[in-house]
Formats: sequence, C-alpha cells, structure tokens
Amino acid sequence: MNFENNLTFAKAQDEADILKDFRNQFLFPNQNGKEFIYLCGNSLGLQPKVSSEVLKRQLDNWANHAVEGWFEGKEPWMFYHKELKKLMAPIVGASPREVCPMNTLTVNLHLLMVSFYQPKGKRFKIIMEGGAFPSDQYAIESQVRFHGFAPKEAIIEVFPIEGEETLRTEDIVAKIEENGDEIALVLFGGINYYTGQWYDMEAITKAGHKIGAMVGWDLAHAAGNVPVKLHDWDVDFACWCSYKYQNSGPGGISGIFVHEKHFSNTKLNRFAGWWGYQENQRFKMEKGFVPEAGADGWQISCTQVMPMALYHASLQIFEQAGFIEPLRNKSISLTNYLEFIINEVNKELGFEQYKIITPKNPKDRGAQLSIIAKDKGKEVFDGLFENYILGDWREPDVIRLSAVPLYNSFEDIYLTGEALLKVSQKILNA
Repeated sequence: MNFENNLTFAKAQDEADILKDFRNQFLFPNQNGKEFIYLCGNSLGLQPKVSSEVLKRQLDNWANHAVEGWFEGKEPWMFYHKELKKLMAPIVGASPREVCPMNTLTVNLHLLMVSFYQPKGKRFKIIMEGGAFPSDQYAIESQVRFHGFAPKEAIIEVFPIEGEETLRTEDIVAKIEENGDEIALVLFGGINYYTGQWYDMEAITKAGHKIGAMVGWDLAHAAGNVPVKLHDWDVDFACWCSYKYQNSGPGGISGIFVHEKHFSNTKLNRFAGWWGYQENQRFKMEKGFVPEAGADGWQISCTQVMPMALYHASLQIFEQAGFIEPLRNKSISLTNYLEFIINEVNKELGFEQYKIITPKNPKDRGAQLSIIAKDKGKEVFDGLFENYILGDWREPDVIRLSAVPLYNSFEDIYLTGEALLKVSQKILNA
C-alpha cells in the first residue's frame, strides 16, 4: 500500500476497514473531558464495554444462588471454564482439550516447568532469549536452583550479535545445536517485550526437538496479537496472560496449552490439586490423584469465576471479529502505517531522531513498535502523554507504541504522528 501522511488518507482507510465498528465496544481513558489515543494494549488492553454486564451477571448468580451457583443458573461455575476453552483454542492454534484458563502467567510457567523441565545427567540446561521479561528470568533461575543447579551453569542466554538489536533465527538454532546434548528445555517468549521481535516459533521448536529437548513458550505478548499454531508446530507447552491483547483486565486470568501428545504420559511430574482431579469422580473425595484428561488436569484450584467472566467478555469479541486472521491483516496495515508515520516525522525533523528497533518485516513482529529517541526520549514520551497519546516507556530508552486492531484506527496513527512532530520540535528546539 502507498501510504500518505494526511488525515484524509487515514480517514479513508478507516472507512474501508471491515473491523472499524469494534472500536465502539471498548472504553478509552479520558481526562479533563478529552479521550486518549491509546497505544498501550501491549501492556494492558482496554476494557470492553460489556465487562460490567458480564461481571454483574456473575455477581447476581452469587447473590441469587450462593453455593448452588456451582451447579445452578445459566452458567454453572463448575463448568464455566469449558465455555472459555472453546474460544481460547482458535486464538493459539489448539484444540479445546489442549488449553485451560487458570491462575496467572508466572504461576502457570512454574507449574508447567514442574512437568516439562526434568533435568537428567548432563542434560540439565535451559536455553532462553537474553533480555527476556524479568519474571521469566526469575522463574527460570528459581527452577534451576530448585533442582540444585547454579543459574550461571544451567541457563544459556542467546543475545543479538554486536551492533544489532534483535536475534537472528539462525543464531538461535545454532546455539541450540551447539549445546544440544546438555539442553533439557528450550523456553522463549513468543514476542520479546522490549524489542517487539516475534521469534520464528516453528523453526525454534523444531530445532529444540531435534536435539531431544522439550520446548515451551511464554506467549504474553503473542496470544491475541499474532497467529500461532501451537498444536501444528508441535509445541510441548505454553502459557500466556490475557490482560494485554486479550483485554481481560489488570491481573486477568492466564491460560495454558499442553500438547495432546503428553496427555497419556504418566512420567511427567505435576503439582496436583483437587480441581485437576478427574471431573466425574471429583466429589468422591478419594486419595490418590487421578488427573482429568487434557490440559484441565493441570488445574490446581477451583475456577476463578470473576476473572474468567471478564476474559469471557473479551473472547466473545474475538469470536465476533473472526478470531485472529482478520485482526492480523488489519494489524499489519496499522503497524506498517505507524512505521511510515514515524519515518515521516524523522523527515520533517531533518534527521533520524527516532530509530525503530523492532524488525521491519511483518512476519517478525506483531502490533508493537519499539522506538529509541536519539535525544530526550523520556521528555518526548511525557510530551505525548500531555497531548493525550498514551504509549509505554521502558527503561532505559524505549518508547513502545502498539496499535491494536480491535480498537485502534488509522486516524489514531496519523494524529499520533502529528503530536510526535509537535512535541519533538518543541522539546528539541528548547
């Protein structure tokens, strides 16, 4: 597409957008009677307008049925998670049996590592991307310590080559092959939170399996953002939060994926709880854990009804939109337009004040662009906020902007560029 840096072009693109009306299903932050342009869905998604209604429905169930709500009413809590599974599965390329909503992201990461990180002999190492989100780093460090290893000895981090901001797939694969007989687990983030790079999940999974390791993914920045095919790519396990691109609210419930090939593997360790016990025998209250079939067997505690209700509200919007493919098509166009507009700002300024470190090829990125300002980056970010543009600042020097296809528009992008130019000229000329 030949982009144009003007409002008429942006409005014309919005008018032709088949998803344009979904914007009206969300609430935008508002201060002093003015609505923000919200480009921070990579950190916390907007609230669906229907959220209050679905939450009230469950509160009413609690009020009207009390404990009988587990089995009575329109949406009995005992089986409520199954409604979500049907809608979660298409978002991550899985069958409903392979996914389950439960807990929060890092809790699930730990639970899944109990099963899929089983060091033995010289095969005890975990390989991950350097600069992963800190919570992943802490989880992995504590897991290897739990097994009696020092993190420096047991964790292999892959960093970009000198002078580059992102990782090359061939370098990741080479590192896996180089340490093949020592690696027990390959564990990467699907999209790096800082750079916005979407890793070649299929190629990395294949490389991990080739050397005999388990392969897992943290999809915090990928689920609901880019098309993933966890089942077809033969991924062993994955987990994700739902409050970013999937709009389930702050601290919203997490989801897990376990490939069906592992369902009958009795050698996998797992931490057990009553809610993961075989469903049709659960109320016999017998000793000896017998897991429910599928990903549900990794559950520990009972259904978190209120967080699930908020997640359910957003998942139904994804269903209305046709799940990932239509959203991805719009996302590519929006992100490409954002890249174009930032480059236009640089042209107007006469130099490269803003360097995009996210990969240029759409197949290597999702909705997020990570931008380094050559000068006064934090002042620029604050200036955008003062002009009702809400993105995300990450130390030491990155502004993250994410145009989410469910609720962002081409006009949002154009007006962001307009504000960025005005703020830049004011700050850099001060």
